[in-house]
Amino acid sequence: MANFDDIRPYNADELPAAMQRIADSELIPAIADFLMPGIEPDILRNKLRNIKNIYELQVGFLKEVIEILVKKTTTQFDWSGLDNIKEKKPYLFVSNHRDIVLDAMFLQYILNAGGHNTCQITFGSNLMEHPLVVDFGKANKMFRIERGGNRMEFYNNLMHTSDYMRHVITEEKESVWIAQRNGRTKNGIDATDPAIIKMFWMSLRDDKIKSLAELNIVPIAVSYEWESCDKLKTLELYATKVNGRYEKRPGEDLNSIITGIMQPKGHVHFHICEPVTEDDLCRMDNMPGDYFTNIAKLMDERINAGYMSMPTNFIANDLRSESDKYASHYTEKQKSDFIQYMKWIDAYKDLDQALLRDIFLGIYGNSVR
Repeated sequence: MANFDDIRPYNADELPAAMQRIADSELIPAIADFLMPGIEPDILRNKLRNIKNIYELQVGFLKEVIEILVKKTTTQFDWSGLDNIKEKKPYLFVSNHRDIVLDAMFLQYILNAGGHNTCQITFGSNLMEHPLVVDFGKANKMFRIERGGNRMEFYNNLMHTSDYMRHVITEEKESVWIAQRNGRTKNGIDATDPAIIKMFWMSLRDDKIKSLAELNIVPIAVSYEWESCDKLKTLELYATKVNGRYEKRPGEDLNSIITGIMQPKGHVHFHICEPVTEDDLCRMDNMPGDYFTNIAKLMDERINAGYMSMPTNFIANDLRSESDKYASHYTEKQKSDFIQYMKWIDAYKDLDQALLRDIFLGIYGNSVR
């Protein structure tokens, strides 16, 4: 593990000190007020200080936190496809990505509920700014993926990540979660980047089929009724369209993390898709076109098939197309509530509200396509 000290999660010896630092964070009063209104922050601080290992953190504390979040921010939380994976077998879970923190945290909860070990989680270096985020992430089995750098640095970082993921899966026998592409899906269109598949292969190049087969790749479809950070994503996409680029403000990633955790989500559904088998990999090799692109398309097919379209998705599609094509998938009350929710756009009088509305509807409606 020494070769991976720069990116790995905290080990058993490092975790207790991290929990002490988390307990001392200035954000604890706000977190306590959200999770346990009326409870003194010191009660939460003491809970954190008493956590001594990863099991106590994930199964003793975070399981309870997820159940609180489910109760406070969802109307329904369910999953399917657990029978597609086997206990004690390590997998490389690759999912569409809508929320910075909750996609992986919900998956951890589901794996534990199904009798499976939790997994290690990729976490972009751009998110590791606030000390609380760093400590919480590394204590919760998150490992660092470097962002940016020149061409050589970028290549070396990819190779380092690929080596580490293969080490975790084949030697430590732990599963790993990673998003299907760099960053969250912001426009509602989920697509696997072939470069991600190529990165998986980089650490064992002699036989590309064997290289990918031993990682046990499993696509996962993540569905939220109410899109995480939908307003923030709309404004970011608007700025990108109007200005040609978008520059993040200091503290923006932390704000997105907190917003995604706290905002209402409605119905949340996870589907664990059929694994990508060695037979699949051989079949993709015999197809015309780029090998990694073919695998990415196969994963897209499985994620899209497992995605659960919600009433909000159908409503947005119909509003955008000015039709009632999917009216059978929602009620008039649901449509009225969605239109009322969209009134947040009215506050942005100095922006092109028609464009804002189109972008917002696309975030929800594009998945129906």
